[in-house]
Amino acid sequence: MLRESICPVYCVCQDYKARPVDVVRPHKSVSCRRGETVRKTGNETFGTAGRIARTGYFAAVGALLLLGQHAVAQSAAPGYPLHPGDKLIVGVYDDPKLLPQEITVTPDGSITYPMVGELAVGGKTTGQVRIELESKLKKYISEPIVIILIADVKGNVAYVVGQVNKPGQIVMNPSINVLQALSMSGGTNPYAKLDSIIVIRTSAGGVQRVLPFRYGAVSAGKDLQQNILLESGDVVVVP
Repeated sequence: MLRESICPVYCVCQDYKARPVDVVRPHKSVSCRRGETVRKTGNETFGTAGRIARTGYFAAVGALLLLGQHAVAQSAAPGYPLHPGDKLIVGVYDDPKLLPQEITVTPDGSITYPMVGELAVGGKTTGQVRIELESKLKKYISEPIVIILIADVKGNVAYVVGQVNKPGQIVMNPSINVLQALSMSGGTNPYAKLDSIIVIRTSAGGVQRVLPFRYGAVSAGKDLQQNILLESGDVVVVP
């Protein structure tokens, strides 16, 4: 139903052209004021659909703000590139049809959004994604203001395997180095070959390369360039 310029708020009015039933339409009657209850049947009161829409919108905005506090707690660094598995909160300001919603970046690095469809976001910042969404939404909405928050960075993970006390994946927020990863894995066990640790890194094209890490040298303050910052998908192998 299209809105008319008479009033931007919908209300429930009695349609004088049809049978006496309640219908939702843009109100034209001067006696039907914005936000006013216009008819009562028994104990039921018919309020404005606009009020309901606004209530739903502001409730969603409240949820966005609460989730935004959680997103701030995640402290993703400025310029953080999005990864598959990351969770975003996406909404359009002051548009009840596009309320804030949580969206997870799919394994292929994309998201799906109403009126836009599929959008590749992997490796892009939230600022870049916001600009792209606003550009595509301009076909349907006048001057859209897109809001994007990072709710969770679970897609930004590295793995530590081998002779450590707690092998598995590590969520990096925003980044950690090899020594930090070993510490977060509970440290090495007595059987670890500390000077044979390697980092396996896979490029976007699927090419793997091995980066050596000599624990003895780094712990002695030498060859600190080996203590690299890990990237999403890196595997630290402790033989």
